[in-house]
Amino acid sequence: MSAPTIRDVAEWAGVSKSLVSLVLRGSEGVRPEKREAVLAAVEALGYRPNAAARSLSERRTRTVGVLLDDLRNPWFVELLDGLNARLYDNGLHVLLADGHLNRRLGEDLTRTFTELRVDGLIAVGTLQDPQALRTAAGLVPTVVAGTREPVLPGVDIVANDDEHGARLATEHLIALGHRHIAHIAGQGAVGDLRRRSFEAAMREHGLAGTAVVEQGDLTEEGGYRATVRLLSRPQRPTAIFAVNDMTCVGALSAAEETGLRIPRDLSLVGYDNTYLSRLRHLWLTTVDNASHDVGRRAAQRLLDRIDEPDRPSGVELATPFLDVRGTTAPPPAHA
Repeated sequence: MSAPTIRDVAEWAGVSKSLVSLVLRGSEGVRPEKREAVLAAVEALGYRPNAAARSLSERRTRTVGVLLDDLRNPWFVELLDGLNARLYDNGLHVLLADGHLNRRLGEDLTRTFTELRVDGLIAVGTLQDPQALRTAAGLVPTVVAGTREPVLPGVDIVANDDEHGARLATEHLIALGHRHIAHIAGQGAVGDLRRRSFEAAMREHGLAGTAVVEQGDLTEEGGYRATVRLLSRPQRPTAIFAVNDMTCVGALSAAEETGLRIPRDLSLVGYDNTYLSRLRHLWLTTVDNASHDVGRRAAQRLLDRIDEPDRPSGVELATPFLDVRGTTAPPPAHA
């Protein structure tokens, strides 16, 4: 038995095909009794609109391309949850691509999205090829989420207030009595903002001379190596603020291998409040970067830009907060 068509629905309801289309699109210019007749026919026949045909008639695919910097980063999970929920509520579906794979294959996945005629594009995290994103933004409504770069004409940015979050982490450690505090820094605009905020907070508290910055690469391995270097210094830090949770997990491993007990001998603070930080055997003190909220706001910005492509672009920041768990305490008495 063949699937029911829009013609079948129209005949069952005693209306025209064009009126059925108006009802299915949610048009308000349909009399209530006609709408009820069409919806009853749809229910009785089990009719499902043909997505391809609808796309052709509306000149929309009802899909959004989402290009992530690196799917291996757990921070993206909650952001995607907020993003996807908001888009789905508005009848849009997500096509996901991994920027890390993009770099390995040497392909431009933003071009793939535009060739698929997505209704919009969201770039999440720091991408390696801003020129490709610039080209895509000239073709489809585009939003950057979770980072402050690249800054492009007509492209909205939705991110976490990284400066405020880094200050929360640093001042928490200072309030506990730590004076020798190190920061394992990251890369890109987000890494720069967090590092500069750490340095500013230390300077304002008269601790610029004891502040140490060690470069990391946002990975667990990078955090491990940076911590080994920090703990090899003549003056060991009593606390480390890591640029993200993955880096902090690496710092935790390095400290425990050295025989230090967390937080008695060394305090650790991460950033992002990913599921890793909530694992009971880790239980990291970390900055919650409001990733679900960032995702939801980025989706709304894209919806607004799809409706008004020429609207002015802007930067919107979500407010982070500190989640204190089990990896911070006052410094050891001998420090």
